[in-house]
Amino acid sequence: MNRLNLVCIGVKDMSRALAFYKAIGFQTPETSESPPIVFFDNEGSKLELYPISELQKDINSDYPPALSVGEFSGITFACNMKTEEDVDATMRLVEEAGGEVVKHPQTVFWGGYSGYFRDLDGYYWELAYSDDWQFDDRNMLIIENE
Repeated sequence: MNRLNLVCIGVKDMSRALAFYKAIGFQTPETSESPPIVFFDNEGSKLELYPISELQKDINSDYPPALSVGEFSGITFACNMKTEEDVDATMRLVEEAGGEVVKHPQTVFWGGYSGYFRDLDGYYWELAYSDDWQFDDRNMLIIENE
């Protein structure tokens, strides 16, 4: 099981979440404004939006897990960029689309350039760049063993 094909995030308002992710550059063939489920076609994986209440029931219909509102779940998503300008431009798109910048892009302790935002449902995303990074022909980050 050495792969991650799909990341599903539960959303409270499908049409609002769909518009947000489209506005920041995610692509989907979906044409409806409020579909029951959305899959974004990414390079190497897919991002899925699914109503949070349905996701809770899918995990356990008899005893759905409770939501932890306003707490950090310990999970972040990351988009590794090819330039600092890409980080800045994407963060501007996030703000324009209604996302909350929680850490403006800056030079960070590990030598790269990074910032964080929260999407409309409170999920944390990192946008990051490093001079040392290389990408393969599918735009996947190459991580070599040191």
